[in-house]
Amino acid sequence: MTHLKRWLTSLVAIPILIFIIGPGPAWLFYVLVSLASVVALDEFLRIVSPGLPRVICMLSYCVSLALIYVVSKGSLSLLFGLLPFGMMLILCLYLFSHASERPRSTEQAGKIALGILYICLPLCLLMAVKQTCNGSAWIFFVLAVVFSGDTGAFYAGRFFGRHRLYPSISPKKTWEGSVGGLLASLLAVIPFFLFTRLSESMLPLIGLAACLSAAGQVGDLAESMVKRVHGVKDSGKTLPGHGGVLDRIDGLLFAIPVLYLFLSWGMM
Repeated sequence: MTHLKRWLTSLVAIPILIFIIGPGPAWLFYVLVSLASVVALDEFLRIVSPGLPRVICMLSYCVSLALIYVVSKGSLSLLFGLLPFGMMLILCLYLFSHASERPRSTEQAGKIALGILYICLPLCLLMAVKQTCNGSAWIFFVLAVVFSGDTGAFYAGRFFGRHRLYPSISPKKTWEGSVGGLLASLLAVIPFFLFTRLSESMLPLIGLAACLSAAGQVGDLAESMVKRVHGVKDSGKTLPGHGGVLDRIDGLLFAIPVLYLFLSWGMM
């Protein structure tokens, strides 16, 4: 049943994503990223700090949305001022809050900062990629590579898995699954090389796909570590068969900065 829900969710979500990222209006893409950012940040904070005051949570969501808004306007440089300003506001709330909430102020503020750096900033970089030449195609590329890797790792591990990859963090992941995920990610390069103009040579795309796949697998393990430390199985129940939004984009959050650096350094 879980596999059926997983595939049904994917079959519904994929056409919607293709429209939003491709021919859909830009504002719709920004709305999607904003929703993903807020929901994933909410899931993260519920895992790492379930007793966080609601007003602090709301302010952290506002900071996330503000970051996304300035990037949507093409002002990526404003992130360097807006992010510390948002953290200043959060600390000010603790400064003027009830005395009973102050002992955990630095711990909670640190977790909020980690959530914003971990979730919101990569999604902001994804929007910056959207604004580049062939931006939509590059977004499709990173999605195809990471999600193909997830699927390949899942089924390769299920059918061929024998050797545990990192049992103290994720007991079900295997080296065979990891290799299967890498191969699936590399196979995803083929249609992009044949039908797009992302590169005149397949070699750079293969190298990038390998790096994105590795980053995605590390991102998956990183979220598994966070959940295991806090005794949580799934980040949420938003996506049937997949868990929460954070469960679905954990690998993507690690892969996006790799893609952004690749494009920023003009390696194509």
